[in-house]
Amino acid sequence: MSRDILSDVLRAVRLRGAVFYYIKGSSPWVAEAPPAREIIAGIMPGVEHMIEFHGVVEGSCWAGIIDGPPVRLETGDVILFPQGGAHVIGSSPSLRAPRVDREVYFWPRPPQLPFALSLQESGSETMRLDGGGGDDATIVCGFLGLDARPFNPLLAALPHVMHVSGRTLGPDSWVSSFLRAAVVESNQRRAGGEAVLERMSEMLFVEVLRRYVDTLPAEQTGWLAGMRDPAVGRVLGLLHEKPDRPWTLEGLAPETAMSRSTLHDRFVHFIGAPPMQYLMRWRMQVASRLLRDTSAKVVEIALSVGYESEAAFSRAFKREVGVAPGAWRLSPPAAPRPAPS
Repeated sequence: MSRDILSDVLRAVRLRGAVFYYIKGSSPWVAEAPPAREIIAGIMPGVEHMIEFHGVVEGSCWAGIIDGPPVRLETGDVILFPQGGAHVIGSSPSLRAPRVDREVYFWPRPPQLPFALSLQESGSETMRLDGGGGDDATIVCGFLGLDARPFNPLLAALPHVMHVSGRTLGPDSWVSSFLRAAVVESNQRRAGGEAVLERMSEMLFVEVLRRYVDTLPAEQTGWLAGMRDPAVGRVLGLLHEKPDRPWTLEGLAPETAMSRSTLHDRFVHFIGAPPMQYLMRWRMQVASRLLRDTSAKVVEIALSVGYESEAAFSRAFKREVGVAPGAWRLSPPAAPRPAPS
């Protein structure tokens, strides 16, 4: 692979993190979270898609998508809900509760994050779900935001639930340290703590992705599986490294020691689209970020993603994205997309 394409995509879709709160529970306890699209505007304004994660600092619990199979979580475990589905977390796999009201997440919003959230007592400093039992658990809850449009190949490849065991990470891993640090920061409010934890939550996401890719079966397809395939990963790396180059299937095939037809079929098998179609979509994603994040002229952006003229780029951009480059630059981010069924 000629390029770190996972880092490329995470930069292009503007991954950003926020550690928002932590909870304490004493069995029996349970809390439910609404779909991410219902709370995203208050938690991460301007973000198109939001992923919620939970990490167990102490104790154990169960978590899962509503009406889906529950997952047992032990100390050091991390669970993510990449598609933003409503989910439940509690001391038992069979417990259900009224969903956490959306206003609880961000009203009133504290001056510094993370914070310890109260659902039971007004003015309380901790979300203590006390069922009177002796099995306590401390859970850190956070969010990751990223762009969904115009093209996010990673998001489509992620499952509804991702779980990493603390046993595989080890008790002294930086992930365990991060979870403990989130609790400390919520109590001590040290200068710079919010920014540090934001970056660490992004690192946590990358670490979970790495471990998820390592566990994919050999027959798995999709963008992440294609990334690790020698031939498809090589092509993805080339397209990401030099999106401005006038690539053709004939030019890519020698890079993989495959014929054009074999490369085409293998790429479609993993990615679900031919290489040139993927390249066009990737160019639009790169261009869309440049339009939003820089003051570069449209013609400069067009040249940087492989188009010989502003007119040709504008036609392709509007065809793929639905609006002209200038309109995209001036428009706010799209509303959060519904989670796939």
